[in-house]
Amino acid sequence: MNENTRILLIEDDSGIADTLERLLTAEGYEILVEKRGDDGLARAANNPFNLVISDLKLPGLNGLELVRQLHTVKPRLPIILITAYGTTETAIEAIKFGAYDYLLKPFNIPQLIELVHKAADSNRRMSEPVGLGEASQTRDALVGLSKSMQNIYKEIGRVAAKPVSVLIRGETGTGKELIARAIHNISSRCGRPYIKLNCAAIPFDLLESELFGHEKGAFTGAIAQKIGRFEMADKGTLFLDEVGDIPLALQSKLLRVLQERTVRPVGSTAEISIDVRVIAATNRDLDKAVAENLFREDLYYRLNVIPIRVPDLRERREDIPLLANHFLKKYAAAANRSILHLNQKSLDDLCGYEWPGNVRQLENTIERAVALEMTNELHVELPAERPKARAAAAGAAGGMSEIEPGAVLPQGVGMEVYVANIERTLLQSALDRSNGVQTKAADLLGISYRSFRHLMKKYEL
Repeated sequence: MNENTRILLIEDDSGIADTLERLLTAEGYEILVEKRGDDGLARAANNPFNLVISDLKLPGLNGLELVRQLHTVKPRLPIILITAYGTTETAIEAIKFGAYDYLLKPFNIPQLIELVHKAADSNRRMSEPVGLGEASQTRDALVGLSKSMQNIYKEIGRVAAKPVSVLIRGETGTGKELIARAIHNISSRCGRPYIKLNCAAIPFDLLESELFGHEKGAFTGAIAQKIGRFEMADKGTLFLDEVGDIPLALQSKLLRVLQERTVRPVGSTAEISIDVRVIAATNRDLDKAVAENLFREDLYYRLNVIPIRVPDLRERREDIPLLANHFLKKYAAAANRSILHLNQKSLDDLCGYEWPGNVRQLENTIERAVALEMTNELHVELPAERPKARAAAAGAAGGMSEIEPGAVLPQGVGMEVYVANIERTLLQSALDRSNGVQTKAADLLGISYRSFRHLMKKYEL
C-alpha cells in the first residue's frame, strides 16, 4: 500500500537522514531527501508528495517558516516536524502554522513509523472522494480551492486524530455532513460505524428513544426492544445533525451520556457503556440560544470542544465554477448524457447569484438543468422568487396593518379563516424567499423549526 507514497525528508544531518531513509524505504515508501529548508520548500511546492518530514533547525529556511509557507500553497499536505530543540511554544506554533504533528529527538522509531503511516493515510483519504452512502451509491467529494476551504481541510486534518467532540456550524446546505464524514473517514475509527441522526426530523416524544434506545413495553407502541443510535455507533462516530433543535428537556440526558460514556435505554435500569465520538452540526446561533436559556451552556461547551465553521457559498464564490462542473459531471454521467461544458453566460450567472440554499441549492439547480438540457452545452436557469406569492404576502401583511383596533372583519369572514389565510400566505412567502430551505424560512418568520413544520402540516404546504 506504501509503494506509491512519496515522502520528502528535509534533514541536514546526514546520519539521521540516512537512518530515516533506510527505515521508511523498508516500510515501502519512496523517499527523497533535501538538506536545506529553502530547497525542500521549492521541491515540495512544485512536485507531488504525500508527506513531508522536516527538521526544525535547517540552513536556508527554518522548519516553522517552511511549514507556514508550504501549508499556504498545499493545505492538504501533511508535515511532520522533528527536532531536538522543542519547546511548548514551538509545538504550539508548529500546529498553528499547519503541521500535522511534532516529534522530539531522540524519538521512538515505532512511534515515528506509526505517525508516518497515519499522516500518509490521511493525505490519501483526503485526496479521495468522501463516501456519502453505500459503496454502490454515487460518491461525492469535498470540492473547493478557496482560502476558506483550505482552512476547512486544515481543520479536518488536525481534528481527525483527536478523540474529542467537534461542533460544525454553518448555514443549511453548506456541506456540514460531508465534513463530519470526512473527519470520520480519516480518523482511527474509519473502519467502525458512522451513524447519523437529524435531530430536527424526529418528533420530540421519539427522539429520546432514537438516541438511547428503549425496552419492550417502555411506552405505548414499544412492541419490541430498540437499539439507540449511541449504541449503534459504539467504537465509531455519531453525527448529530441540527443539534440545536434538541428539546431542552432532553439536553440534560444527552449531557450525562457525553460525560459518563454510558446510556440507559428508555424503560431500562441498566447502564450500557459506550465508546462513541460525537460530531454535531447546527445552523443555529447556539451562543444566542445559550444566552436565552434555550440551550444548556454545559452541553454547548461539551459539544464545542473543537469548533469548525463552514463558509456560506457567498463567501467562496471562486469555488462556484469548480462545484458547478463537479455536479455537471456527476449528473451527466448518471443520466448517460454527453454534456461537455457549461454555457459561459450561465456560469457567469451562477457566480453572481446569492445562493441562499448554498451548495445544496447549487447542486439541485445543476441537476435540474442537466435533466432539461437537449444540447451538449449546459444552460442553467437560476432559481427565482415567485412574484405572485410575494405580492400575496405583501397584501396579507398590508391587510393586517389596515385593521384598526375594534374594527369588524368583512361580513362572512370568520376570524379563524382570516388568520389561517394570513398564516398560510406568510409561510409560503417565507418558503419562496428562502428557496425552499425550511429552517431559513422558520428564521425569517421568527418561529422555531418545529413550529414551522407543524404549520406546514396543518396547511398541507
